[in-house]
Amino acid sequence: MEFIYENAVKIVMEQPGMIAMWIIGAFLIFLAIKFDMEPTLLLPMGFGAILVNLPVAGAPEVIETLYSATIENELLPLLLFIGIGAMIDFGPLLSNPKLMLFGASAQFGIFMTLFLAALLGDLGLFGEGFLITDAASIAIIGAADGPTSIFVAGQFGTKYIGAIIVAAYSYMALVPIVQPPVIKLLTTKKERLIRMEYSPKGVSRKTRIFFPIIVTIVVGLIAPECVSLIGFLMFGNLIRECGRLDSLSETAQKVLANLVTLLLGIVVAFTMKASDFLRWDTLIVIGLGLVAFIFDTAGGVLFAKFLNLFTKKKVNPMIGASGISAFPMSARVVHKMGLKEDPQNFLLMHSIGVNVSGQVASVIAGGIILSILG
Repeated sequence: MEFIYENAVKIVMEQPGMIAMWIIGAFLIFLAIKFDMEPTLLLPMGFGAILVNLPVAGAPEVIETLYSATIENELLPLLLFIGIGAMIDFGPLLSNPKLMLFGASAQFGIFMTLFLAALLGDLGLFGEGFLITDAASIAIIGAADGPTSIFVAGQFGTKYIGAIIVAAYSYMALVPIVQPPVIKLLTTKKERLIRMEYSPKGVSRKTRIFFPIIVTIVVGLIAPECVSLIGFLMFGNLIRECGRLDSLSETAQKVLANLVTLLLGIVVAFTMKASDFLRWDTLIVIGLGLVAFIFDTAGGVLFAKFLNLFTKKKVNPMIGASGISAFPMSARVVHKMGLKEDPQNFLLMHSIGVNVSGQVASVIAGGIILSILG
């Protein structure tokens, strides 16, 4: 017993980074359980962070094998996109296609952070060997789209993939905390009180079926590097809309999405080893991810305010914040903020339309970056 105690104390004293990662892992578990922040992801990620930082070889080797088989080849992100696609109803967007403009404008933070990260890399804050592809991988965090972040970071083979994954999914979970202050800072009380009537145009079944097919073809021609991501997303949506695979659509939305997310959380923890994660540049990566997230939110809001200068029928600029890819959390946040300002102002369908357009726009943004830098 004394030998076991002395050996444990020795390991702890010699590897303080291991203890730090245990604390980080426990904190992620705490957020998942106590505050219900993306529990299907943060809980397994937190437990995995503890698991891979134990002084044993077995568990980390198993997780490394799973990581190579499911993350490095982008298998899990693609499978997750099938489930996400099956969840998405493009009806609000198809009945008001101009909402796509808000989804596009909300990707502003990605490109701004790309230049900022590249500048910091040139200044040597990341140490030697920092590449423009590292900056691009970091910038994608701003989309608040975990699968796209994993996909782009994996394609570029960046060494910061662990910090990028943790930041991307953490900020997805923190949407209700991060977005409201940014929205309030950029809007006036009068703007937040703008009412938007929802008068949906009938969207035919044929339109709903042809939409994912056409989007896949168009995006495949414009940004072929992301055709697998957009293809799997639209395939999931086609399962939903075809009307012949209801049981499979329900399975994709619930069982597949939850199972893949659970597995994704514990597998990506392989990148959270103390030696790779506890670094100064990791903190910079997480900080830049927050900058990208904030400016993506701001980009959508400011674009809506800009449109209001030229249009007679005003839009509530808060819906522009839903242009990030955190579906459906961001749309719900905007809807709740609207109800808080005016209990009779229902913004949910407008914000959902912008939110799903942001889901598509973030994938396209990732594909454009891959096309330019790949």
